[in-house]
Amino acid sequence: MKYFINSTADYHQHDLNSLGWELTVCNSLEPLDSPCRQALLSPCSFGQHLYNFLKEIIPVDRIHTLLEIGGGMGYLMRDFLALNPRLRAKMIDISPYLLTKQKETLHSFDVDFELADILTVSSKALSGFDLVIMNENLGDMPTLVAEQGRKNNSDQNNPAVLERLEYFKNKYNLPLGLNENEHINIGAIEIVEKLCFAGIKYIYLSEHSCEAVAPEEMKPYLLFQSSGSPEMISLKGHKEFTIKFSYLQKIADVLNYQTRRGSFADFLPLNLNDKVKTALRLITPFSDEQEIIKQFVHDLYKYEYLILIKGDEK
Repeated sequence: MKYFINSTADYHQHDLNSLGWELTVCNSLEPLDSPCRQALLSPCSFGQHLYNFLKEIIPVDRIHTLLEIGGGMGYLMRDFLALNPRLRAKMIDISPYLLTKQKETLHSFDVDFELADILTVSSKALSGFDLVIMNENLGDMPTLVAEQGRKNNSDQNNPAVLERLEYFKNKYNLPLGLNENEHINIGAIEIVEKLCFAGIKYIYLSEHSCEAVAPEEMKPYLLFQSSGSPEMISLKGHKEFTIKFSYLQKIADVLNYQTRRGSFADFLPLNLNDKVKTALRLITPFSDEQEIIKQFVHDLYKYEYLILIKGDEK
């Protein structure tokens, strides 16, 4: 099987200078007057919703140290620290631009910052954190892209990469490489293993999923189908891939972590009022607001989260 490596590292290190064109679910809920807030039962920010959701699943009173990897503009961390000021927090990001923005957003809080590629950070260096968050960025991790007939590419069949692929396949009983057209989220797999090896008590991961399924009550409004295999998303200056969460879940299970998995709609409950229903039913929205709502609701069900809880934790 032939692969080449898709990496976004160079883009994030040298070219990224805005997130305006890449609107995350977190960022879409940032403005107080955002139509996305009005589409929810509770018009709060993303971080507020997520923190309150996690409180129901993990004992936040036992969390003293918090690490966010790839924290975007810093909005999620700001909300967590506002709700729980006693947390000792750190941000690690590969992007100098985003790390600067995080420092601006979090200037009133006591936070440590590190410019680094998380894949080069050792498990030992991460072992002191109780909770680690990676929100909406697993798709930025390196992906092995399967392309039949691709020739003369130096990244193809890199022995070290294929050795790691075989290691993951055997250790976690993953059917990697069996489907010749399936891309492999090798970076996401690496990071889940690294965080588990570090013994992190609680881990929150999320991203655009290739396995998400719309619930029955939403099928009249949502047209998406899930391929079951990572899909390429072309963005400004780089390409990302949707995530196969079942593989990550299997790794966590083998490493003695309990898991909880679901869609963003679990903690961002939709207010399916007439205004939202109208926007969803339109093939071509009549206004910018309707288009924003339509995309936002789509994302609520296409994005998945995966919560990992270390086996000896409750």
